[in-house]
Amino acid sequence: MTEQQLPAWADPSVSPAVLDAQGVSRRGLLRRAGLFGAAFALGGAATPAVATPAVAATGRGYGGEDPRLAYLVGDHHVHSVYSHDAKYTFSQQARAAARYGLDWMVFNEHSNFGHASYGAALEHKEILEARAANPRQLIFQGLEWYIPAAEHCTVFAAPGPHETDLLTKFELAYDGKLLGYTEGAAGAADTARNEAHAVKAVRWLAEQRRTGYVDDVLVFANHPLRLGIDSPHEMRNWRDAAPEIMIGMEGAPGAQGAAIPGWRGATSLRGEYENKPSAQSWAGYPADAYLTYGGFDWATATVGGLWDSMLAEGRLFSVTTNSDNHRTVFDTWKNGDWPAGQNFDNTGRLPDPVNTDTPQPGSDFWPGQFSRTHVGVTRYGYRAVMTGLREGRVWLDHGHLLDGLEVRLRREHSNGRGVTLGGRLRVRTGEKLTLEITVTSASRPNPQGILPQLAHVDVIRGAVRGAVSDRDTWRAPDTKVVRTTDVSGRKGTYTLRVPVTVGDESCYLRLRGSDGNRNGTGYLGASVDPHGPIPHEPGNGDPWADTWFYSNPIFVDVVG
Repeated sequence: MTEQQLPAWADPSVSPAVLDAQGVSRRGLLRRAGLFGAAFALGGAATPAVATPAVAATGRGYGGEDPRLAYLVGDHHVHSVYSHDAKYTFSQQARAAARYGLDWMVFNEHSNFGHASYGAALEHKEILEARAANPRQLIFQGLEWYIPAAEHCTVFAAPGPHETDLLTKFELAYDGKLLGYTEGAAGAADTARNEAHAVKAVRWLAEQRRTGYVDDVLVFANHPLRLGIDSPHEMRNWRDAAPEIMIGMEGAPGAQGAAIPGWRGATSLRGEYENKPSAQSWAGYPADAYLTYGGFDWATATVGGLWDSMLAEGRLFSVTTNSDNHRTVFDTWKNGDWPAGQNFDNTGRLPDPVNTDTPQPGSDFWPGQFSRTHVGVTRYGYRAVMTGLREGRVWLDHGHLLDGLEVRLRREHSNGRGVTLGGRLRVRTGEKLTLEITVTSASRPNPQGILPQLAHVDVIRGAVRGAVSDRDTWRAPDTKVVRTTDVSGRKGTYTLRVPVTVGDESCYLRLRGSDGNRNGTGYLGASVDPHGPIPHEPGNGDPWADTWFYSNPIFVDVVG
């Protein structure tokens, strides 16, 4: 394959200006939503130091006045020819991301000896060239870490002189697959050692940030319930090892096109969540945990479930969504053939793909085509995105369901901005608060040609009870949907104002909503969630017909 054979939107020779003229610029969504002023949109190059500010940050007071935010759209889980099981060139992925409106993306290639020895350095060279050629696209280098005794994580660092060295050292010293530390079954001889090594790995990353070896580094757990081998106690252990580093999990996995009717088969499920419990799985998960619900992982989609049980400890743990792109649905490319004597282990890179003009097997969407993670920032730049992720200023959607979402929790009659997603508001018993939810509806058809329409907005409230005594608990019994607002037919930008009365117990509030096409009684019953996401029939899971948004929580800390 030559670069000239790429489609126009994936051709690195096509300038961002041309893409703008075609109406497919990755900045188009943000401009349409009116989120950026001219100074922000035309800011300086996106170097490791953050670029021109949109607004001056006002500080993040504990009871406070969070800054005004703009939202950057991204994907932290993208693969290229530098992963042993993927297909696309770096240029194809970067240009697809540009076409579908992404501002930031993470190439997190699979751990592999060939990757550690050759591929990471080769990929880094391409990343440096791409950053120089198009500074408006924030491209992170990352790694998909095989967690000892568990599944996978995205690990990525801020740009700087040691970003590749950090990832390579980490890969060789802490990757479960490379070390042979994969055993995680309860009671197995090596499980305790392997789980401890995963904790040691997260602490090592924190130390590299603390000493300034890298400016920043973050970790997200990927597809946590796909195999059921990420137990609740392991997830809590990773978080507690360095909560400023291990900050969350995929609320919804990639591979969202896996169950398009007639495509992969009659047993296919969204996210490729097609597994059954194994000896490695944590025995406390029910069989239903291995499914997706409205495309979302059971841990996130279950109101009062695993995610809520972690939030109920009063500690932020973010959710994201992404493409996990390896092989795009209906794509016509296939992997190229190896030259004689070459393989992934001795090159660290797959051959360039070739176009067959015939649809090839695949489950994924291009980065930004279907799944989007929105991060609130005060500046345009790498560290700004990482700060927004760490502080939890995050909401996510499928199918381009919304153009914008702004959430603020204020004291009643306050003129201040209050706190936003990921924030904390310190209040006294009996205070009256207002949750303001500003929605900007989708203004044009999504990549499938559908104009999405939001049908409802749900407010979910949970009590904060502090650290759990049983670190394997996955239940938050005091979390439930407390309000549902029908917004069918509402267009443009509108604000919902929800009164919140403070009791004598701290709590958190989070949001969810959908297009209304598929819902039913939630996993823990109608009294908890009367119209939540539900699994689709195997082989009949058109993702474009069942789209949802989720937000991170806001915490309310009662002080007396």
